[in-house]
Amino acid sequence: MMKMKSISASKASLVFFLCQMISALDVPLDSKLLEELSQPPTITQQSPKDYIVDPRENIVIQCEAKGKPPPSFSWTRNGTHFDIDKDAQVTMKPNSGTLVVNIMNGVKAEAYEGVYQCTARNERGAAISNNIVIRPSRSPLWTKEKLEPNHVREGDSLVLNCRPPVGLPPPIIFWMDNAFQRLPQSERVSQGLNGDLYFSNVQPEDTREDYICYARFNHTQTIQQKQPISVKVFSMDSLNDTIAANLSDTDIYGAKPVTERPPVLLTPTGSTSNKVELRGNVLLLECIAAGLPTPVIRWIKEGGELPANRTFFENFKKTLKIVDVSEADTGNYKCIARNALGSTHHVISVTVKAAPYWITAPRNLVLSPGEDGTLICRANGNPKPSISWLTNGVPIAIAPEDPSRKVDGDTIIFSAVQERSSAVYQCNASNEYGYLLANAFVNVLAEPPRILTPTNKLYQVIADSPALIDCAYFGSPKPEIEWFKGVKGSILRGNEYVFHDNGTLEIPVAQKDSTGTYTCVARNKLGKTQNEVQLEVKDPTVIIKQPEYKVIQRSAQASFECVIKHDPTLMPTVIWLKDNNELPDDERFLVGKDNLTIMNVTDKDDGTYTCIVNTTLDSVSASAVLTVVARPNPPLDLELTGQLERSIELSWVPGEENNSPITNFVIEYEDGLHEPGVWHYQTEVPGSQTTVQLKLSPYVNYSFRVIAVNEIGRSQPSEPSEQYLTKSANPDENPSNVQGIGSEPDNLVITWESLKGFQSNGPGLQYKVSWRQKDVDDEWTSVVVANVSKYIVSGTPTFVPYEIKVQALNDLGYAPEPSEVIGHSGEDLPMVAPGNVQVHVINSTLAKVHWDPVPLKSVRGHLQGYKVYYWKVQSLSRRSKRHVEKKILTFRGNKTFGMLPGLEPYSSYKLNVRVVNGKGEGPASPDKVFKTPEGVPSSPSFLKITNPTLDSLTLEWGSPTHPNGVLTSYILKFQPINNTHELGPLVEIIIPANESSLILKNLNYSTRYKFYFNAQTSVGSGSQITEEAVTIMDEGKMAMASRQVDIATQGWFIGLMCAVALLILILLIVCFIRRNKGGKYPVKEKEDAHADPEIQPMKEDDGTFGEYSDAEDHKPLKKGSRTPSDRTVKKEDSDDSLVDYGEGVNGQFNEDGSFIGQYSGKKEKEPAEGNESSEAPSPVNAMNSFV
Repeated sequence: MMKMKSISASKASLVFFLCQMISALDVPLDSKLLEELSQPPTITQQSPKDYIVDPRENIVIQCEAKGKPPPSFSWTRNGTHFDIDKDAQVTMKPNSGTLVVNIMNGVKAEAYEGVYQCTARNERGAAISNNIVIRPSRSPLWTKEKLEPNHVREGDSLVLNCRPPVGLPPPIIFWMDNAFQRLPQSERVSQGLNGDLYFSNVQPEDTREDYICYARFNHTQTIQQKQPISVKVFSMDSLNDTIAANLSDTDIYGAKPVTERPPVLLTPTGSTSNKVELRGNVLLLECIAAGLPTPVIRWIKEGGELPANRTFFENFKKTLKIVDVSEADTGNYKCIARNALGSTHHVISVTVKAAPYWITAPRNLVLSPGEDGTLICRANGNPKPSISWLTNGVPIAIAPEDPSRKVDGDTIIFSAVQERSSAVYQCNASNEYGYLLANAFVNVLAEPPRILTPTNKLYQVIADSPALIDCAYFGSPKPEIEWFKGVKGSILRGNEYVFHDNGTLEIPVAQKDSTGTYTCVARNKLGKTQNEVQLEVKDPTVIIKQPEYKVIQRSAQASFECVIKHDPTLMPTVIWLKDNNELPDDERFLVGKDNLTIMNVTDKDDGTYTCIVNTTLDSVSASAVLTVVARPNPPLDLELTGQLERSIELSWVPGEENNSPITNFVIEYEDGLHEPGVWHYQTEVPGSQTTVQLKLSPYVNYSFRVIAVNEIGRSQPSEPSEQYLTKSANPDENPSNVQGIGSEPDNLVITWESLKGFQSNGPGLQYKVSWRQKDVDDEWTSVVVANVSKYIVSGTPTFVPYEIKVQALNDLGYAPEPSEVIGHSGEDLPMVAPGNVQVHVINSTLAKVHWDPVPLKSVRGHLQGYKVYYWKVQSLSRRSKRHVEKKILTFRGNKTFGMLPGLEPYSSYKLNVRVVNGKGEGPASPDKVFKTPEGVPSSPSFLKITNPTLDSLTLEWGSPTHPNGVLTSYILKFQPINNTHELGPLVEIIIPANESSLILKNLNYSTRYKFYFNAQTSVGSGSQITEEAVTIMDEGKMAMASRQVDIATQGWFIGLMCAVALLILILLIVCFIRRNKGGKYPVKEKEDAHADPEIQPMKEDDGTFGEYSDAEDHKPLKKGSRTPSDRTVKKEDSDDSLVDYGEGVNGQFNEDGSFIGQYSGKKEKEPAEGNESSEAPSPVNAMNSFV
């Protein structure tokens, strides 16, 4: 079955119903086509079956229909023809079947009560409307009746009857008083479904004279009221007083007091009842009970559950409401009324019947001549409805025969229909509860194919989404549809296409190459037609950078990005939303091309921000949440409770968290008695806690405040709590950090940290200071001092241990007994020097010194360590004295040896050792003399090259600044270098130590040489110094060159030089490209040419490493290399630990009392290497160097 396309509202009246047969035709809703095709009538609008009209207004009975040609209309009334031309009060609207009955001329609406039916007819058939029952609305008055007052005893039940007049439709009932105020209702007093007012038990406050029942008739907009009803409730007390007044003293009287009663049902009566309801209606069941106390109603369904989502309780659970009932709701429903004295129940047996309802309603059928089809009319109901057929409004049994038609119960079968078979068929399904009437036409048409989709219609879709290309068509017989792509394309087939019955071509996943021209061809036996449409596939719109979740502090700036990529032919629009609404009209919101910025963020900016990008073809969006956080607001409402002498409970109300959970609360206090205005930390509690038990100290005037803390920071402090002054008491604690240290040899200074104000626990804070000499049977000496932190004991022996204690007291008494500490009286300088000082020289720069410890008694104080004084007396190589610079190393603790680093080789030294205590240094030990062996010398102090000739150079040098021994010789090495920085053979010369100059002969003229020069002792070679120089050019050759022709002025030479320059430029470009690709850079070779010839690359086979390997032993390393100095202390030279080294004057001790010291003597400055000659070679020399 093909789906029909939707049409505009203006064409809504043209909607066709389609038949279910595969062979049936769809009639497209094209206005031009519809104007050309014949069509049987179809009822489009009619009045309801049960039509209640207002008797004060004209009666309008609707009947609208469509068809081609336009149908004519007629009516029946109560089963007979209604000739409207003979009734002056009745008119029919033009081009319509709607009747208008004018009752404004004194005609009563009751005169037009009856059953009306409309017939719409044209040459193709006749359609009929439902039977429309017309009844005027009625709102009669209440019948007059005399209402007696109701006298009721307190606690009894009561029913006030309403009995409204019977109206059409039934009125709406409600109870009010004389002031038009609704009477209050409750579980005790409520209105029933029949309008009566029920009292489960009356109370004295129910007494009143204006219980009025109102009936509202909606159709006529009128309200009728019953006469007021009077209710008087007698209480037991007033009733006893009345009886007592009417009886003598000898009579026995007295009404019974109000007695409680078990529940009794007021409605419905009896134990069971029945209820019938129609399918789809609302089922209302009611139970109202009397009793005291007021009963409570509960509902159950026997053998099942009340239907979920459709069950509701109203009128204080006295009414059970089930909406949209069905046959499944049939069953027994029990209401149970219960109070403290018992219960009662009522069972309502519910039966659900059903007026007819459609299972399959007949659908319009469009066929071509010779085709087959069926009309199906299936309905259900309870009881099951009967089905009857009519054709053109006439029962099919008496209608003209049609050989193509066969009736089979609820189905009419058509075979090989002809154009004369067109007609309108009516199906009537009815039972005792109602009927259904449906019109369905059979329209037989013979039409060639028509394509209704506009020519060259353009379809645009997004890539990777479905493309639906329409080919709306019509023809009878039903045309076959084929699709082609391109001008000469083949028919489209395959799984990549979906062909819909309505002619639409679907490309499930359109790609860019799907773009093109598509041709739809429709053909049947009456003809053929085709149509071309265009398809364009666009790139999808994508948000390539989406907004991200932000947590921003208040007053900061928030920014969301929304960067998009889209098809260049589509114009996107970007919209920003906040919480799915427009952005606030606020200048703080700045919308940029691809971002949204919110300045000076506030709390109200919290929310979800969505970036929506729309084009004509697609829409994408992305959202992010902005959470504005801030420090929490200060806590509120501080309250002190549970006040005790040493504790109190503090509670508070947290302030706003500002989107960052409170992690903890900090409680601070102020001591208004001792430190007013100063707040101290008391404690802190987790953020989930809002009360805390606080410990208090005596004699403190407390105020508290609370600070909330979250991840952003601390809130402002809360307002201070009320003050609370604790009572005075003895001190709880004694001073801390008690010490006894003498400042002089004959005193003891006792110090302590005083108690803070709130620690005094009371007024009159003082301290009792006590001391006695340790290990001596002495009594304690005590003194009470004011609130100070020091006391000096004079006349003590030197450096003697004392037991000390300090106790706090105030006007109320002493603190607990304090603990004792050990102190010492003052120190004096040590009396004895260390003995047996020995020195062991390890190498030319390191020595180890030993000494015997001094007796502890001679130290006369705390032993802090030993100091070693040492100094250089003279250099053994020069035999000359210089200024004596003493160095000091300190060794902590009771250490008896140490290392002396940084000594100068081949020198004479002296040292002595002294013991150190807290007062100072003791006497020095006798000076000890030791000598260091020879080492390697430093580099020569200078190297000069002078007097260059054609074949010789003169070298002059200075002896090393630090010979570090007896020089044995000098070593000179040199080699030539040409202008390409290539090195020649290396020549080595050994020079006696007493020489200071040398003339090198037999050198090449105009040649650069590099020289390497160092000194030697018996230990080895020292650091070297380098220099470069050039021999001069041969004057004879120079003169010959001057006599030659100046070729620089020749044309051919100028051309040659230009070619060379161009070639050089090309080579430079090639080199630049190679360099960028990681090729070897020529400067590396030039650096290698100036390398140090003494240092060879390290080989892997001898356990060393190098940057590269070379088979030539004489090839030098890079310029600037250095051999390790022989003055460096190597591991094999000494097995002593680094902790054996002492400290300088300002040195620091390590954990075991030793010190890792650093030699503090003057370090010799090494001469700068690679001092190139300042003489620049001439161009001629440069050219001759290639000869």
